[in-house]
Amino acid sequence: MGERTVLAVGGADREDFLQGLVTNDVARAASGLVYAAILTPQGKYLADFFLRSRGDEILIDVAEHQAQALAQRLSMYKLRADVTISTSPLKVRRGTGPAPEGADPDPRHPDLGWRLYGDAAETDGTDFDAIRVAHCIPAAGIELFPNDTFVLEAGFERMNGVDFKKGCYVGQEVTARMKHKTALRKGFATVAVEGAAPVGTEITAGGKPAGTLYTQSGGQGIAYLRFDRAQGPMQAGAATVTLP
Repeated sequence: MGERTVLAVGGADREDFLQGLVTNDVARAASGLVYAAILTPQGKYLADFFLRSRGDEILIDVAEHQAQALAQRLSMYKLRADVTISTSPLKVRRGTGPAPEGADPDPRHPDLGWRLYGDAAETDGTDFDAIRVAHCIPAAGIELFPNDTFVLEAGFERMNGVDFKKGCYVGQEVTARMKHKTALRKGFATVAVEGAAPVGTEITAGGKPAGTLYTQSGGQGIAYLRFDRAQGPMQAGAATVTLP
């Protein structure tokens, strides 16, 4: 399990503040987990996280290595808003078995189970990488890269991470334009993998660059592909990669 940090956003303006910054509808965090991202003005990914309202705060469950930069980014936008941003002592507990009281379903995919915020950071032994690979769920720092990834190419619409009706947020115009293209030319997909290759290995097809191979499990992998070149058997180092 990747280490997580929980940030707490308080103050009377907390919901309106976040609503103008993130890709999903913050109001829904009052009734369950909301998966979202914060983008650059150019529409590129900076961080992804879960939002959950609790009392007079909105919790942000984010990868530990992204927490400081995210807090700094939020503070940059705060200006005169009645908002506080702090690190919560709460820990993230995850599992795929029976959900304990107070847990919420992971909104990205039912097979990812539940998340609970409390005193302990635990998992029930689930192989979350295997689930991520099977359902093409990219992860921060492995497949998702700040100032590089576009969230629609990363599958955020499929993972319930973007709301196209909520109104403006930073990077919204670029994301909306990509939404209305006839088809994405690049993006993540689950591929069949024969053999193995280090995370980040270039994929080639007919000697031409066709993408990059990332997390692998059970004969499959998450790949970022140029769909026009992802034809037939491809190579990623010593591994053979095919798009089902």
